[in-house]
Parts: sequence; C-alpha cells; structure tokens
Amino acid sequence: MPRSEPAADLAVGLRAGVLLTLAAVTAWLSGAPAVFPSLGPSAFVLSTDRSGLSARTVLGGHAIGVVAGVVAYLAVTAAVPVPASPLTFDPPWLAASGILAVALTSAGMRAATLVHPPACATTLIAGLGLLEPATALAVVLPAVASLLAVDRLLGARLRG
Repeated sequence: MPRSEPAADLAVGLRAGVLLTLAAVTAWLSGAPAVFPSLGPSAFVLSTDRSGLSARTVLGGHAIGVVAGVVAYLAVTAAVPVPASPLTFDPPWLAASGILAVALTSAGMRAATLVHPPACATTLIAGLGLLEPATALAVVLPAVASLLAVDRLLGARLRG
C-alpha cells in the first residue's frame, strides 16, 4: 500500500460517509433497515479503487448476493426449523445456509461478470436470516442504489 496522504485519506473517509447519507436518512425516516453492514465496504470501494467498477457491477453483485442469500436461507429453513434467534449455529443449519449463500453468490457473480466482493457480506446478511427474506429483497437493492445515486451526485469530487 502506498504511503498515507492525510488529505487524501480524509477525503476517502468523508466520501465514504457521505455515500451512506441517503440510506441513513431513509432508515431514520422510515424505520426500514436501509443501513446494513455490506454498505460500508461498498462505500469504501466507491470512494477508493474505481478500476473495473461500475454501477452495474455494484448493483448486480448485490442483487446476486441478496437473491442467493434468500434462496439459501429458504432452502435450509424449509428443511429444518428456523432458530429462535439469529446467529444460532447449533445445530449448524444457519452455517450451512451461509456456506451455500456464499458459494451461490461467488459462482453467480463470476458467471454474470458482476464481481463485487462486498456482495458476499450481503449474501450472509440474507443467508443467516439477519434480515427476513422479504425485507432483504425489498431493502437491499434500493439502499445500494442510494449509494450509487449519491456517488453520481458527488462526481469526482472528494475521491482520494
């Protein structure tokens, strides 16, 4: 990694934070879980390394991730009872769902040439049941689109 440049580092941090504003305001006003862990890595990537990155890749990667996560979660929970609380891994059914979700997402992103690594966090959010399937399908893509909308509004300004 190249030597740190304080002004550029600050610009990257500021841009990444600003990219989350529309999703955060949506979450605040609506109560919808429009801010979730995989938005952070996407905001970071949008704020730094632009090589090979497009809105199609970001949105498409997350779309594959959320669908694969929901499919994995529904497949596993159709065969076994849903745990009483998220992240209960005994028995290991949710672990199996997470593994299946990441495998489907990784293969799907490569096959569609829409590789966006933060989407593997999205698939775990859905695959582990951290967002209910209907909520995941309704919230994830609009939240990712909000990052892209703010990124477009900012243009090249603030990019490190």
